[in-house]
Amino acid sequence: MRTLFILNDPPYGSERCYNALRLAASLATREGEQVWVYLMGDAGSGAKAGQEVPKGYYNIEAMLRLILSYGGTVGACGTCLEARGLAESELIDGVQKCTLQVLTDWVQEADRVLPF
Repeated sequence: MRTLFILNDPPYGSERCYNALRLAASLATREGEQVWVYLMGDAGSGAKAGQEVPKGYYNIEAMLRLILSYGGTVGACGTCLEARGLAESELIDGVQKCTLQVLTDWVQEADRVLPF
């Protein structure tokens, strides 16, 4: 089963990204599950490497790395990254800078699409 998560909200300030990534990581651990995460809009800044958060606070970078370690795929909208001044070289290892065409393909291939 292929599940696509589309995240739009900023990585911090609300718990939408946090909750989406919790579910994505849980699914990624299941046999036969393929997880794709697409970061667009302000969610794209969650793909920046080197995040430092207060002790005891969730870390979006660590959550994305966990999903990648389980074989998940993480893409970030290139246009959204550029609008926020984020270069591809600043992204977490394994996160792909993508186009809207990639998201379109993922939507067509996914069995489930969960927007957050």
